[in-house]
Amino acid sequence: MSPAPPPPRVPGRRPARTALAALASVAALSVLAACAGPPRGGADGAGASFALSAGTPRPKGDIDSFTWAVYAEPPTLDYTMAFDYPQNTILSNVCESLMRWTPGLTPEPGLAQKATNPDPTTWVYDLRRGVRFHDGRTMTADDVVFSLGRQTDPKNAAAWAQNFQNVASIRKTGPLQVTVKLKKPDSQFPQYMATAAGVVASRAGVTAAGADYGTSGGLACTGPFTLGAWQKGQSLELRRFDGYWGTRAKAGKVVFRFLTDPSARTNAMLSGEVDGGYLIPTESYGRLKDSGVGTLYFGEGLSTVNLGITNMNGPLGDVRVRRALSLALDRTGFVRAALGGAGTATNSLTTRAAWAGASPEVRKGAFAGLPPATRDIEKAKALVAQAGATGRTLTIATSSIGQDVSLLATAVQAAGTAIGLNVTLKSVAPNAFTALFTDPGAREGIDAFPLTYYDSITDPLDLLVNFRTGSYLNFAGYSDKQYDALVERATATYDRDRRLRIETELQRHAAERLPWIPVAEWPTALFLNKRITGAPTTIAYMYYPWAADIGATTGAGAAP
Repeated sequence: MSPAPPPPRVPGRRPARTALAALASVAALSVLAACAGPPRGGADGAGASFALSAGTPRPKGDIDSFTWAVYAEPPTLDYTMAFDYPQNTILSNVCESLMRWTPGLTPEPGLAQKATNPDPTTWVYDLRRGVRFHDGRTMTADDVVFSLGRQTDPKNAAAWAQNFQNVASIRKTGPLQVTVKLKKPDSQFPQYMATAAGVVASRAGVTAAGADYGTSGGLACTGPFTLGAWQKGQSLELRRFDGYWGTRAKAGKVVFRFLTDPSARTNAMLSGEVDGGYLIPTESYGRLKDSGVGTLYFGEGLSTVNLGITNMNGPLGDVRVRRALSLALDRTGFVRAALGGAGTATNSLTTRAAWAGASPEVRKGAFAGLPPATRDIEKAKALVAQAGATGRTLTIATSSIGQDVSLLATAVQAAGTAIGLNVTLKSVAPNAFTALFTDPGAREGIDAFPLTYYDSITDPLDLLVNFRTGSYLNFAGYSDKQYDALVERATATYDRDRRLRIETELQRHAAERLPWIPVAEWPTALFLNKRITGAPTTIAYMYYPWAADIGATTGAGAAP
């Protein structure tokens, strides 16, 4: 892990990927229907000076090549292990899934031209005809069965295995048809087929590569780019695939530069050494925005910054203390200082955009009556006193891994001190911080730590499921039978509005009981210099072939 990479953002419902995260010393990763629109900058009293952009201007022409900054080199590009930003930022342009995430964060057909649900435990995927892999072979149902099967094979320790927990079988039911039988209805499974969980690769190509698949040679996928030269420790190239079944990429080549130092990434963008990048360091927002060499965009990230509770045996085991800490937090100050003003103070563990697919009535109900996010020190002091916790000690983990971690820990310490708690900070090295997500031993002696989470699908349940008894990210062992039953009901309900009505009950429960304490919503940040345009602004880039949309800002697209 780099000295100060973007802080870990935890994805939903993929416990199996945590072992991989520990090995790679990085944590993970990302969907939504934007039709109702995300909250705009400055909503909910955050006072933030930013606005979300739906996209970037369309290119006026093709371009020979462009260069992109990523904060770390992927350990592998095997799609079963695509659990983090660098992997998916690159892989989304090379490998494709049965369904596709659009820049508006809505699902649409991908390699499957149609998905049908003839009964609650059956999903049928009818595949596109004539799709070619990069190895020259044509996609068949056998390739799909093989590719999804790799996600379920325990030998692969797939990062997405948890999303297949309800799968009973995956069978070829026609030359271009695959049928998935579920053990029980699962409304989340079909949504995950638009992520790396649904990637299809050539069976022959993957088999021929053997143990080297993902680390050398091609990926035998179907996307608009093929894997080119990989200079370990320095850069990786993608080359346009002229046999692509979809819209031809506008760039002939993409070069990814591995720049682990945040200042080096920012300086490379300012100097023109690289043309753009996602995951912009928050401390660089101002420099890039005012530089005149390009444009800094913000888009929907489906991300919330939270305080993750890890110990219910100490003072935070009393919900009154958790509520008191929430009431004492200066959320607006945190957004301003830690997120560069590009965020929104929130009292909700789920983002507003995650509910965009709900009816107005349901969407309103999801946020009506939630505990306030405004500070009330006196009320918080009274709650601490009622709980008999005045003077008791809390230990909060902190790290230099990112400002959303270090400054939130400082804000929690200030809040706790103001209401009579003794809050100590335990510093964790950046390369060890991820262990807090993956190793119970690393959380010993820690009551809570800053945690940024983003949804991976267009469903608030992606986050809310984490507080079900036994969920991997349920660090403190929170347990409530009523909550568990609601999770099961929501999971089994395919009708979106009915499911979201159930999820409003989960939302209210989580807001009242605070297994995590919500702090802020955080958008995706994107920088493009004046050479290029067309990139999506949203977190769709994790699974959508975003690089294929990038072209020249002028009619003549020449390499620099």
